[in-house]
Amino acid sequence: MIKPQTSSLAYTRRVNALKSQTVARARLSRSDSISEVLAVCPQVSLLSCEVSSGRVNYSGKIIFTLLCCDDEGKLCRIQKGAEFSHYCDDENLAPAQSAQCALSCERVAVRRDGSAVSLSAVVRADIEVFAPAERTVVTSCEGAYLKTAPLAFLSHMTFSGECEVEDDFEADGVEDILVPSASVMVTYAECTAGGVEAGGEIILSLLAMRKGYPAGLERVIPFKCAIPCDEAVAGPLPQVCAEVRDMNVNATVDDEHGKCRITFTCTAALFGYFSQTVEQAVATDAFSCTHSLICTGECEPGEVICERKLCTERVSSPAATKAALDFTCRFLAVVLPAAEYEYSPESGSAEGSVNAVLLYEQGGEIKSAEISIPFSVRLPAPGACRADLSVCGVSVKQPTEGRIEGEAIIKICAVYSRSGEVSYLSAIAEGEPLPPEDAAITVVVPAAGDGLWDAAKKCGCPPEEVAQFNPDAKYPFAGGERVMVYRKK
Repeated sequence: MIKPQTSSLAYTRRVNALKSQTVARARLSRSDSISEVLAVCPQVSLLSCEVSSGRVNYSGKIIFTLLCCDDEGKLCRIQKGAEFSHYCDDENLAPAQSAQCALSCERVAVRRDGSAVSLSAVVRADIEVFAPAERTVVTSCEGAYLKTAPLAFLSHMTFSGECEVEDDFEADGVEDILVPSASVMVTYAECTAGGVEAGGEIILSLLAMRKGYPAGLERVIPFKCAIPCDEAVAGPLPQVCAEVRDMNVNATVDDEHGKCRITFTCTAALFGYFSQTVEQAVATDAFSCTHSLICTGECEPGEVICERKLCTERVSSPAATKAALDFTCRFLAVVLPAAEYEYSPESGSAEGSVNAVLLYEQGGEIKSAEISIPFSVRLPAPGACRADLSVCGVSVKQPTEGRIEGEAIIKICAVYSRSGEVSYLSAIAEGEPLPPEDAAITVVVPAAGDGLWDAAKKCGCPPEEVAQFNPDAKYPFAGGERVMVYRKK
């Protein structure tokens, strides 16, 4: 009689990775004083994310900051905010699941609509879905022989939190701050007992007025924070996403000394998950000398973050732009740097372009042009599961008339993971009775790489008997050996 004993383990698994796009819109109803929009800076952040039957619903807010020229040719700033909501469908989604959503702005468009200005942005959502699950494993079985092994099972634990980042610094000759822009990059993260510690850099890019002309200012602000998580234990490396949710920049100008005191505050939101390992001895194979067995097996893939690598590259190449730039243009500032890129784990290269807005003076008027600097950066090693990239130090020059060259500093944080899978038995049922073995001697020829268990399963007798009758056998077998088992009549 075959009587298996099983054990059930509750855990959380990562069930899906979804992507979605939506368009966030805002409208400036009265914009008669705007003669030209030179640049638009969108700042997007998440408000909520919930899972329902067959759908993930998420919402966010976006703040458009416009750099404009008024009727008198002076630079001015206009801000307009809007909220948006969207969804992503999948038939496997259920209310018991949870999701984490990272938002990013891909494209911005500005359109004149009579006296109004319409703003739109394509917002991309990257969504990770997690679900509670139960794992059933066979631990023992009466009437059968089991091959057991200690296996490392994974459970994904999620976390989220916020931290306040502050900084203040002086800038000589600055008269006003027109457009602030900030992005956050996580450069290290680790689990501790009861929490997750993470840190990195906030890249602050400011468009300021200096001596009556626009100028770009950049500052790299380090930060670190501790996020509470009751399930966290020391050891695992987490996967972390981050975004700037609220930002405030104040400038206090001292005209007498020609200095400006800039105070920066923001709320950085960090969220992600880590893989917690639980080791348990379970059955991976089984056989019986009296009955055939109906074994149900399970295979669980898993991925564990094993390393983070940082690299900094200076890239330079000819820059593309749609504007007709020549020696009559006086370059003033390069602002609002960002990067769009594709990362290939096979080659370990990130290829894309650094995009920014060039402000220049021509014929006494201040104008703008979008520029694009292509790049290809190879990471220290291929195989990273994710590569986060930030840009700073963008500059352009015109060595010959009509030919624009750009340069930028690219920082990359590559996250490397180790993938694997565990296979085990979740159920054993009794099959048909086996015919009695009449032979006094059973001889089998094991294959190369077979062990004691494989030989015993082929002989249909306990592993200890195979070892007893073949004391000189060496495991694993090289191939060509003979294994003999004697039976008493």
